[in-house]
Amino acid sequence: MKNMTDTLATFFTTVTPTDDYGSGSGDYDFDSPCDKSMVRRFRMYYEPPLYLLIVILGFTGNLLVLWIYTNVKNRLKTMTDVYLLNLALADLFFLCTLPLWAVDAMKGWAFGTALCKGTSALYKINFFSSMFLLTCISVDRYISIVQSTKAQNSKELRLACSKVVCVFVWLLATILSIPEFLFAQAKVDSEDNHFCTMVYWNNENNHTKILVLSLQICMGFCIPLLVMIYCYSVIIRTLLKAKNFEKHKALRVILAVVMVFILSQLPYNSMLVVEATQAANTTITNCAEARGFDIASQIMKSVAYMHSCLNPFLYAFIGVRFRKDLKRLYRKYGCMTSKSGKHGGPLRSSVMSDTESTMAFSL
Repeated sequence: MKNMTDTLATFFTTVTPTDDYGSGSGDYDFDSPCDKSMVRRFRMYYEPPLYLLIVILGFTGNLLVLWIYTNVKNRLKTMTDVYLLNLALADLFFLCTLPLWAVDAMKGWAFGTALCKGTSALYKINFFSSMFLLTCISVDRYISIVQSTKAQNSKELRLACSKVVCVFVWLLATILSIPEFLFAQAKVDSEDNHFCTMVYWNNENNHTKILVLSLQICMGFCIPLLVMIYCYSVIIRTLLKAKNFEKHKALRVILAVVMVFILSQLPYNSMLVVEATQAANTTITNCAEARGFDIASQIMKSVAYMHSCLNPFLYAFIGVRFRKDLKRLYRKYGCMTSKSGKHGGPLRSSVMSDTESTMAFSL
């Protein structure tokens, strides 16, 4: 009985990248050694091509967002504009880490502990900042639609506040990623496999691990989700009272952006809930279940990573203003020719303008 307790403690104290980053090389200890080579092979063939696709699409879309915001005159005129710009930056920072994880999947982690801590923390910073920024967007839209008069009267103040809010969001996201800075380490197992993994010290009865996971689930998913549900439910009731097609169409655009992120993160957070439950009360009891959990974790994690490349394309393909501004920039830089020989008039100033209630959700 004592030996079993010791092995379980070892299993939960040393968390592999599968638990937080989906490496698929979990080091489970049972009565007999558990062969995880199948999980490592799955990861080797599954993650690199998927990461390559995410990086290509993500950089294309997010750089396009930055190009629009930095080249269209007076583009940053609302709080939501500022939030969307910061969201694109967060995704770009995160995408820079994926090539390292792809190499890790093929050959093991060969970049040392410093980069292990940095890449692990950068994912968490992106995760938290993205959720907080989408929450801020929902609150801003709530004010613009439900309290439109108040929003008009305080437009300049709100724009100034948005920059302060973004600084606070990045700071809070960095603080919440401190566990990655503290516990992420480069390790080598008995088979000479190299990992970037979370190693919790002062983890008596898995209290540290449970606290870290609970903090991520609550702050990074549950609380933002509740705020967004409240804001958008009130917005929907408000828009249903207004007989305006553009409002309903624009609302579907914003809801699509938010729902894509939620649906991409829900499987990942569900896995974290299972992991926290595991730490408190062991449920995985054999090697086959452990392998299945590792593979499922890889898939859930990869779905969570996809949000970094999906949002920009929602803006580009659904947002009318975004497309118009993009066409104008192409004409401006000679990539397209206008029949009239002009650039099509003045550029639209904002991705989501607060000047009219009917434009409040227009991308």
